[in-house]
Amino acid sequence: MIRRGLLAVVFLATALLAACSGGPVRRVSEPAASIQQLTVKANGSWSVDLRLQNYSSIPMRFDRVSLAVEVDGHNAGTLESSPALSVGPESADVVTVPFTPSAEAKMVLADALAGRRSLPYSLKGTANATPEEAKPRDFQITGRSTLNPVPGLDGVMR
Repeated sequence: MIRRGLLAVVFLATALLAACSGGPVRRVSEPAASIQQLTVKANGSWSVDLRLQNYSSIPMRFDRVSLAVEVDGHNAGTLESSPALSVGPESADVVTVPFTPSAEAKMVLADALAGRRSLPYSLKGTANATPEEAKPRDFQITGRSTLNPVPGLDGVMR
């Protein structure tokens, strides 16, 4: 009986030590992108604060982003950036990108701002990112959300 108990304790201790030897899990997950803020400039162009979200358990460096932008179902153009931005594990950071939208998108946004109403948008494209100690990869980005006018800040949506 004592021998069985001792054998069980040794087996349990060995299993616990084996479980601890692996170290932290290095998980690479698809990143996400969203518009944190959109500001209309005096010349009609937009300044887009693009939020890059790293869901991985390791840092990731974003080298290039190319996203087709739609506002309220209308093609606005392609948002291109080379941020060279490192984002920590399970964190996000923001990069400001100048953007020249299509004439139709300008009108749709102006109408939403004038009517003080929300504006649905979508992003679809790729982000070229490099997980820590790995090779660069192209990740597919697809996202939908809504922007709302910011009270007291003309031409700004969040």
